[in-house]
Amino acid sequence: MTPGGQRSPLDWGLFVALSLLWATAYPGTRLAVNPLDPAHGFPPQLVLAGRLTLGAIILMSVALWRKEKFPPLRDIRRWRTLLGLGVLGMTLPFFAITIAQRTIDSSLAALYVAAAPLFVALFAHFFFADERLTTRTIIGLLVGFSGVGLLFGPDAIASFGSASVGAQALCLLATFFYSVTTIIARGAPPMSPIMMSAAFVTLAALVSYIGLFFVDFSAVDPSLSAWAGIGLLGIAPTAMASLLYMNLVARTSATFISLTGYTIPIVSALIGYFLFAEVQAWHSLIAFGLILLGVWLSQRSKRRAQPEN
Repeated sequence: MTPGGQRSPLDWGLFVALSLLWATAYPGTRLAVNPLDPAHGFPPQLVLAGRLTLGAIILMSVALWRKEKFPPLRDIRRWRTLLGLGVLGMTLPFFAITIAQRTIDSSLAALYVAAAPLFVALFAHFFFADERLTTRTIIGLLVGFSGVGLLFGPDAIASFGSASVGAQALCLLATFFYSVTTIIARGAPPMSPIMMSAAFVTLAALVSYIGLFFVDFSAVDPSLSAWAGIGLLGIAPTAMASLLYMNLVARTSATFISLTGYTIPIVSALIGYFLFAEVQAWHSLIAFGLILLGVWLSQRSKRRAQPEN
């Protein structure tokens, strides 16, 4: 870890790279599902299984090359943690976002990830004695969640049964799962980062195969761009990002890495604009600002009270 909380140019370089890799998940998903021509895109079940399988193969190859040791099967606690990280941190949120992106833009879906620290702050109050809610934290949560409400949009709220509301609710559900995963990871027993990522991505892939029983393979006729989307998803935001994330955790801190919640929506919005001509409504931009303000308020007192870990 960099001494004194100072960040080297390499740390910032890795941070930028990680933000870029994670941000590619949203345009990659759009390519894979092909919302403008669904007949030539993959169904969500295949997108999920494809990206996780490719990611698992890459990560397992790295783990075997490094001769990583996996916990014995009798170690129920570690395997239960790995299964929770895989299912709640990958299988369920990835599936929810994939379904959502058949209806809404990739850049709008990415905006919801900024709300993850709000859920974490709320849940941590009930699980960790050193993470109690303060007046400032509560104000931050109120501001941030008002931004989440605005993100749905006035028109969507007016027609609550619309596909847009359902899709955005799925994005919010995915953010909820990401937040629960953070709580699980904090209480996880010590494990090798590479082994850990390889194991939970593999478990996530195995669970995703359940959805394949509900796919009509005779109706699947993906375009070349849809195949490219699967490849991008498996390599960049799944495999490469997992390895880079573990490297950055060892070098810096969880607080530093949490800043990606600010950068991922911005990077994804830029990619969506230049690749797909996606332009967000005014209320989405204001909502994003409220979410970021809420996160800043809820985290500010915590940073003052304790140093980065």
